[in-house]
Amino acid sequence: MFIDRVKIHVAAGKGGDGCVSFHRAKYVPNGGPDGGDGGKGGDIIFVADTGVNNLIDFRYKKSFKALPGENGSGNNRTGKSSEDVVIKVPAGSIIREAVSGKIMADLITPGEPKTLAKGGQGGRGNQHFATPSRQAPKYAQPGKPGREYDLILELKLIADAGIIGFPNAGKSTLLSMVTNATPKIADYHFTTLSPNLGVVRNKWGADFVLADIPGLIEGASEGQGLGHQFLRHIERTKVLIHVADASGQEGEPVERIEAINNELRAYNPELLKRPQFIAANKMDIDSAAGYLPSIESYAVEHGLKVFPISAAGNQGLDVLIQAVSETLRDYPGYIIFTPDYDEYEEIAADSAPFAVEKQDDGVFSISGRGVDKMLGYTSLDTEKGMAFFQKYMRDKGIIRELEALGIKEGDTVKVSNLFFDYYQ
Repeated sequence: MFIDRVKIHVAAGKGGDGCVSFHRAKYVPNGGPDGGDGGKGGDIIFVADTGVNNLIDFRYKKSFKALPGENGSGNNRTGKSSEDVVIKVPAGSIIREAVSGKIMADLITPGEPKTLAKGGQGGRGNQHFATPSRQAPKYAQPGKPGREYDLILELKLIADAGIIGFPNAGKSTLLSMVTNATPKIADYHFTTLSPNLGVVRNKWGADFVLADIPGLIEGASEGQGLGHQFLRHIERTKVLIHVADASGQEGEPVERIEAINNELRAYNPELLKRPQFIAANKMDIDSAAGYLPSIESYAVEHGLKVFPISAAGNQGLDVLIQAVSETLRDYPGYIIFTPDYDEYEEIAADSAPFAVEKQDDGVFSISGRGVDKMLGYTSLDTEKGMAFFQKYMRDKGIIRELEALGIKEGDTVKVSNLFFDYYQ
């Protein structure tokens, strides 16, 4: 069974909690704080693997969760960090955030790891919160939560050229004649139920991968037939070989060519900008000669090239493959889909309420679910994370609230269990 789209849930591990502890030893009556930090939670890492060719393994296992980091302990002992969870997917897999549908990663290069859900950082022990005026802090920082997502995994096959066309046009026969692939071939619709790949041993240049894309019919872009399921595999192909039954036995050839191109346009208009060759197939049948002129006129009108062939009779295939090879020679590398998901945008969109108050000790306290989430998912140790933290405070009106309460430069601000000095 070929599975090329699944929904899964991933959850990185929570960071271990920091420890509240004080040094105890003989002859040391007033030992200072020595609470250790919590360990980091495990990450969720995706890796493209050449040993995996579809997503069937995710049909039964749909949830992946990393373990939390260990809590810190006394004597300045840091908790153990949890192991990462590594998920193997086929090369060519795209990972989307399920709610927004935005792309988080495009896994092309085998073996290259991509961390998509980061484990929470361990909380700091009470030793970090000692100051000249607060020498025995009795609190520690809890571990930060790990990132958690619902994800859509989509496999878009990595093929240099793709064969498209109506069922029974001869796509599988063409693939079997020019590659080492052995697809199922029969005289009925939807013989091919999953994409087939083959390698063209090319005497005109570098070898290339050719894919037979099944199930395209009118209405495919709206889910008719099998086309909606497999149209995504065309998106990585650099060249399209449009196989048309020139004999007219299945219908008027030009109308059927136009119908398929309309489906490509409806699914993704960019596909029609790719080089497309019309392979007028079944020219060994007498009626094909009568339809060929209209196919050629259509091709001239749309700036396409026509190659009369007989896949079953192995006629005209060399000329077609040579043209595809020459086009691929000047084509850039893999077609890669640029990630457009921004975790900071997601956090900033949270409209959860917050509270700002001035405590009796003069510390300004900020609390709320959205603020806690922002701190949990933002790395303040990085320039981008700190810049986002400051922008978040301004955009949410938190700075305005602090100013209304009379905050001055040098005052202490407590956000969750973190303390900051306020400066404009």
